Amino acid sequence: MRVDSPLYATRSRGRRPSLPTIGFAGGALLLVAVLLGLAFAGSSSELAAGTRIGGVDVGGLTHEQAVAKLERRFERVAGEPVTFVAGDATFRFTANQLGVEPSWRTAVDAAERENDGFGPVRGFRRLHTRVFGAEVVPPLAVSNDALEFALDEIARVVDVVPENASLVRHGLRIALRADRTGARIDRAEAARSIVRALGAIDRPRATFALPVVVAEPAVTTASLAGAARRARIALSAPVFLRGEARSWRLPRSRIARLLELPENGRPTLAIAGPAAVAYFRALTRRVDSPPVDAGFDVSSTPVRVTSARDGVELDVVATANRLLRAATSRTSRTAKLVVSHVEPTRSTAEARAMGIRREMSTYKTYNAGSFDRITNLRLGVEALDGTLVPPGGTFSLNEAIGERTVERGFRLAPVIIGTKYAEEVGGGTSQVATTVFNAAWEAGVRITERNPHALYISRYPLGRDATVYWPSLDLKFLNDTQHWILVKGFPESDGIRVSLYGSEQRRVVSSPGTQKITGAVPVKRVKDRTLAKGTTVVEQEGEPPSSTSVTRTIYDENGTLIRSETWNTSYRAEDRIVRVGTKPKPTPKAKPKGAPSTRVQPVPTGGATTTPTRP
Repeated sequence: MRVDSPLYATRSRGRRPSLPTIGFAGGALLLVAVLLGLAFAGSSSELAAGTRIGGVDVGGLTHEQAVAKLERRFERVAGEPVTFVAGDATFRFTANQLGVEPSWRTAVDAAERENDGFGPVRGFRRLHTRVFGAEVVPPLAVSNDALEFALDEIARVVDVVPENASLVRHGLRIALRADRTGARIDRAEAARSIVRALGAIDRPRATFALPVVVAEPAVTTASLAGAARRARIALSAPVFLRGEARSWRLPRSRIARLLELPENGRPTLAIAGPAAVAYFRALTRRVDSPPVDAGFDVSSTPVRVTSARDGVELDVVATANRLLRAATSRTSRTAKLVVSHVEPTRSTAEARAMGIRREMSTYKTYNAGSFDRITNLRLGVEALDGTLVPPGGTFSLNEAIGERTVERGFRLAPVIIGTKYAEEVGGGTSQVATTVFNAAWEAGVRITERNPHALYISRYPLGRDATVYWPSLDLKFLNDTQHWILVKGFPESDGIRVSLYGSEQRRVVSSPGTQKITGAVPVKRVKDRTLAKGTTVVEQEGEPPSSTSVTRTIYDENGTLIRSETWNTSYRAEDRIVRVGTKPKPTPKAKPKGAPSTRVQPVPTGGATTTPTRP
């Protein structure tokens, strides 16, 4: 039986090589390749033939030979100038001038790595280099300062600053000045070109062109065409500024002064500049009306609340924008004044809710000391005038008056520091503190901080004085009533007065203090060369140390006791200063011979004592 199935068909093609045959051929080829690689492997201590560094053939040289050859070749050209052209200008630099130094050793290291490896591998790499060659470019170092200086010199000659288009006003006429392009050196690309050219050994005689690019102006003539048209419209006719009560006419000349033309890259018009600032400052004085807080009229009984009033404030920016729109319009040349209403800090309803209805207490102290000290008294009491203390809040005299400085008008005047008298800016403020302390004392509010004077001052109530010193010593009282307290200060012709106003009328019963002397007056003797020996003068009487106690009993309006408190105060001694004369007595002149005798009255011994009256 004949079978036609392909499974049983016989092939008539060539015989397929056996696996042993293929393996033998591959091994032969590998052997040939290894032998070829070994043949061209050469010595690993020498650079491969065909190796060039910086354009110089270094094939067959050792590492050190190659470095030495390259350094000698570059040293011969490092001082030769290379010519560069930028625009129409020519510049010449040397590698030595700019500190350009190729790193030949690094380049030789790179060439060695490129042609190194295991024997046959190295051979094939070197064969490739022999046939096709290999060029290694050395890395270049440069003095950045020297290069920047060279680029600055090129830019100084080559760069041309572009001119922006601008609008120029001649009277009431607007002219458009066209822009102009400029030129500038491309510093980054120029730096690369200069360093590459100076770092080469084989240099062509031709010059190197440095890139110069066009510098475009920030504001072009086309971009200002619209602004020029609008500026001409603005100066074509007057503009009216209309408020609620009145209007203002701005003539063309005024608009010209207020109109700020495009500048510094700004392509638009504006109402701005010194003239505009001055104009709106004057307009603000006419338009603005500051808000008025609700206040308290203490001249009437009960205290009357004065009504609050909203304020009006000119919106300068919005008004200037409207003025510009009107000025640049051909048809509607009237701008409306833009104002905003400003609410007062304290409304009438809020003032009524504070509950300030009556005078709680008042206390007055009288002027003493120099004009400068009296000036400080008036400034202090004016500064605290109108201070409001909420229920549970604390009044601080230092916070109410603030730091006493020359800039605020305070003057040098006597103060007591310890037991010594000195002069400081704001001297006398302690009298304001004493006045406030006694007003708080009589009002029956709780006094939380009080510092007495170190020395007793007779013009103040015994044991009821107070001193302050910025910022360490303060006078404070707590509003322990149910409503707000108003502190009013009154500078009067013969002194200062402080009054407290609130809702409660407390009754205060005070016991007068009795001064108790607790020691002797210390005596301080001071030698005085201007006084005759044996003479003494009491310069200051001094005061002995003393102490006192005062009691305050406080009742509410119904006669119920709120509290009773005792205040103890100690005053330090003040030295009695005695000046003692040390000047020798004059020697009597000798009597001439033959002169008649004269009776001399005896001089009593013991010296003389003078005691001035203390002011």
